[in-house]
Amino acid sequence: MIRKILKDKYKYITHSRPTESVISAAFVITVAGVASNFLGLIRDRLLASTFGAGDTLDVYYAAFRIPDLIYNLLILGALSAAFIPVFTGLKSHDKDDEAWKLTNGMVNLAALSIIILSVVFAVFAPLLMHVITPGFPENKMGQVVLFTRIMFLSPLFLGISGIMGGVLTSMKRFLIYSIAPLLYNLGIITGIVLFVRLIGPIGLAWGVVFGAFMHMALQYLTVKHLGYDHRWDFVRSFKDKNVRRVARLMLPRMTGIAINQFNLMVITIFASTLAAGSLAIFNFSQNLQSVPLSVFGISFSIAVFPALSAFAAKGDKKNFVKSFSETFRQILFFVIPFSVFMLVLRAQIVRVVLGAGKFNWHDTILTFQCLGILVFSLFAQSAVQLLARAFYAMQDTKTPFYIAVVTEAVNILTVILLINKVQILGLAIAFSLSSVVQMLLLLFFLRSRFDNLDDKNIIKSVLRIALASFAAGLGIQGAKILVASVVNLNTFLAVFAQLAISSLVGFLIFVGISYALKLEELMLFKESIARKFFRGKQVILESTDEVSGI
Repeated sequence: MIRKILKDKYKYITHSRPTESVISAAFVITVAGVASNFLGLIRDRLLASTFGAGDTLDVYYAAFRIPDLIYNLLILGALSAAFIPVFTGLKSHDKDDEAWKLTNGMVNLAALSIIILSVVFAVFAPLLMHVITPGFPENKMGQVVLFTRIMFLSPLFLGISGIMGGVLTSMKRFLIYSIAPLLYNLGIITGIVLFVRLIGPIGLAWGVVFGAFMHMALQYLTVKHLGYDHRWDFVRSFKDKNVRRVARLMLPRMTGIAINQFNLMVITIFASTLAAGSLAIFNFSQNLQSVPLSVFGISFSIAVFPALSAFAAKGDKKNFVKSFSETFRQILFFVIPFSVFMLVLRAQIVRVVLGAGKFNWHDTILTFQCLGILVFSLFAQSAVQLLARAFYAMQDTKTPFYIAVVTEAVNILTVILLINKVQILGLAIAFSLSSVVQMLLLLFFLRSRFDNLDDKNIIKSVLRIALASFAAGLGIQGAKILVASVVNLNTFLAVFAQLAISSLVGFLIFVGISYALKLEELMLFKESIARKFFRGKQVILESTDEVSGI
C-alpha cells in the first residue's frame, strides 16, 4: 500500500508542469524570505537608531569584507556551480552512498580550507584592512581589525551550513533551508540588543558569529536526520572522484565570485575616503533594495535550479527553455512592480525603516537617493540570479566568469569617473550600470546556446508587466499626494499610513490591470498557490516523502 502511494506520488510529480513545482517551492522560500527580510529591516532599524550612519557602522560593514570573501569563494562557488548539480545527478541515479560521501568530502575540505585561510587572514588583518579601508583614521582602523578577527569565526559555521543547505535544496527540503536565515538575523539582532549592552560595540561582531552558528546548527541537524553521518577522513575526501569533479567545476566560479567580491572591495575602498557614514549609507540602501531581490529573484532561481540541472543532464532542451522562460517571467512579474513601488515611495520607506534615533535627516536623504538609483537595476540583479544558474546547470562556469570580468571593469571605470562629482551616489550609479550590463551579456550568450529562449512570450509578458507597473506607479503617486494633503507627515504613524495606503492603491491597480491583460504569470501563480492549499488528497500523498520538506 505504501509503495503504491509513493509510486502514484512520484508519477504525479514527474508529470506535473515544471513551473508549478517551482512556484510551489519558491512560495515557501518566499514566505520565509519575507520573514527573514522583515527581521533584516528590524536589524537595520536597530543599527541605524543605535549608532546612526557614522564610524561604528562603517567599521561594522567593512569588517564583513574578508570573512565574506572566504565564505563566498569556497562555499557559494562550490554550491551554485558544482555541488548541487553533481549531488542531484548522483541522487537521481540512486547513488545515495556516493552522494553522502561527496557531502562528507566537501564538508571536510571546506572546514580545513576555511580554518587555514581564516587563521592566515586574521594574522595579516591589519595589513589587509589598510588596503581595503585606506581612508579610515587609526582609531577606526584598530576597531575594524578587531571586528574582522572575531568575524572570521562566521565563515566556518556558514561554510558547513552552506553545504548542508545545498543538500536540502537538492532533496527539495526547502522549508528548513528557508528558515535558517531567520536564525542568522536573530543572532545579529541579539548582538545589537544584548551583546552591545554587555560588552560595547564589539558585541555586533559576536552577534554575527552567534547567528552563523544557529544557521549551521539547524541545517546540520536536519541533514543528519536525513541520513548524513559525518566522518573526519581527509585522505578519502581528497581521493573521492566526485569531490575532485566538484573542485574542477567550481574553480572558474570561484574566480567569478572573486570578481564580484572585488566589486564590493572597490566600493569599500572608495567609500572609506568619503565622509563618515558613507559606507553605512550605501549598505543600508543596498539592504533595502535587496528585499525583493532575495524574496523573488533568488527564491525562484534557487527553486528552479535543481530542475534546470536535471533537464541539462538529460539534454532536454525543450523543458530547459520552458522552465527558464516561465521562471524568468515570473521573477519579472514580481520584481518590476516592486521596483516601481520602491522608486516612488523611496523616501517613505527609508523614513519608516531607518528614520529613528541617531539616524538624522541628512542620512535619510542620502539613503533614499542611493536607494532610488539602485532600484533602477533591481530587475537586472534579479535576472542575473537565474541567468547565471542556467549556465551552472549546464556545467558551464566559464562564461559567467568572463562576463563578470567585463562588468567589473565597467563598474570600476564608472566609479572613477563619478566619485569626485557625486560622491556616494557615484557608487550606486556604477553598481546599477554594471548590473544591467551583466544581465544583458548573460542573456545574449545564453540565447546563443538555443534556437529560441521563448523570446516572443518573454517580450510580450515584459511589456504587459511594465504597462501595469507604470499605471500602478501613477496611482501610488496620486495616493501619496492625497494622503500628504490631509495628514501631518512629521510623525512616524503618518508616514507609515502614507506608505501603506499608497502601496495598497498601487497593488490593487497592478492586480486589476494584470487581470484585464490576462497576464499568464498572475494566473499561473494564482493556480499554483490555490493548488498547494486546496488540492485535497494529493497534499496527503505528497507530504509522505520528499515534498513534505518543501
